[in-house]
Amino acid sequence: MLRFIATSLCLRCPRVPVLPLHVRTRGTASPAENQQTVDAFYELAVDIQKVRKLKGWVLHQHPAYAKEVAGLLRDMGASGPVIANVLVVHPEAVLCNPEEMEAQRELWTSVCPNKKELVGIIEKFPASFFTSACHHENQRNNIAYFHSLNLNKRIITKLMASAPQSFSRPVEQNQVMVDTLQRSYIELGGEKYNMKIWLQKLLSQNPFVLLKSSDVLRQNLLFLKNKGFTTAELLHLLSKLRGFVTELNPDSMSQTLLYSQEMMGCSEEQLREIVLKCPALLYYPKHILADRFEGLLRAGISVSQIMDTPTVFELTTQIVNYRLQKLRAHGYDARTGSLEVLNGTKKDFEQSYGKLKLRVQRPLFNPVAPLKTFD
Repeated sequence: MLRFIATSLCLRCPRVPVLPLHVRTRGTASPAENQQTVDAFYELAVDIQKVRKLKGWVLHQHPAYAKEVAGLLRDMGASGPVIANVLVVHPEAVLCNPEEMEAQRELWTSVCPNKKELVGIIEKFPASFFTSACHHENQRNNIAYFHSLNLNKRIITKLMASAPQSFSRPVEQNQVMVDTLQRSYIELGGEKYNMKIWLQKLLSQNPFVLLKSSDVLRQNLLFLKNKGFTTAELLHLLSKLRGFVTELNPDSMSQTLLYSQEMMGCSEEQLREIVLKCPALLYYPKHILADRFEGLLRAGISVSQIMDTPTVFELTTQIVNYRLQKLRAHGYDARTGSLEVLNGTKKDFEQSYGKLKLRVQRPLFNPVAPLKTFD
């Protein structure tokens, strides 16, 4: 412990000169660092000062395989800058021995044979590729399991990259969650022929759903059923919430629904219709809903408008005000029109705004209409 503290203090000492990356010198490295790793990082143009600052402990490890990592990536088509970026973001890669790295390449190419695509994935998710050998058996079993579900290879690759924990654990745990999702889908009226597409979409949009509790999913669906949602509506919510329903709980949903009903003064039936239009409403805690609701009212938006277009709650008050100002500058008063034009991503809004701006700049002319005359 004392050695670790002394090393950390040494690395942070202000008297240690910071040299340009292109200058190679042994004087900048602590005696406890693995000099072979340091030299290899310099040769690969890795920002070693950044590595020292964020993950300096890696440079003290023996053995390390920096040149082997670079060779593997280079053999897969990675450029020098890509290799340097991978080692800056995830220098722990040098702690994987060549046998482990080769085993990982074999696993990943079984689902992503395109080397260029695989290099892109490794650059974005290096920690998912460079993992311990103790996970290899679980990874193989999980790949085989998802293959047996006839899932698209791209979906499996995305799961491995963005939610590697789900592939590092025993396959039985993933089977429990997938079985629960499939059973819920069928029980809620989903068609068997469409289940694979539905499951692929859900896992693609929220890979982390596999790491959630299947009991939580069942409890939340039961809560919503008791609130009066039909099986078809529950299937709609499960699909729209994209698996995030596992991150909710009955207590939080109960508070959110109660507050939403009170602030809009609507019936339970109307509240269910609002939730179906905007399932994300179930997520927001009371203080966020209150801030956005009050912001809309201050902007002159009526409660009836909000009930007609509840998806406006997905926007922060700052974004709403900005978009209202842009629309108002071109003669569109959202207080008397539809709020639909406010919705969507920045790109969606800019497209709607552009169309509106064009209509204002080029008003429609009806050649049949009589000209106005003045006496």
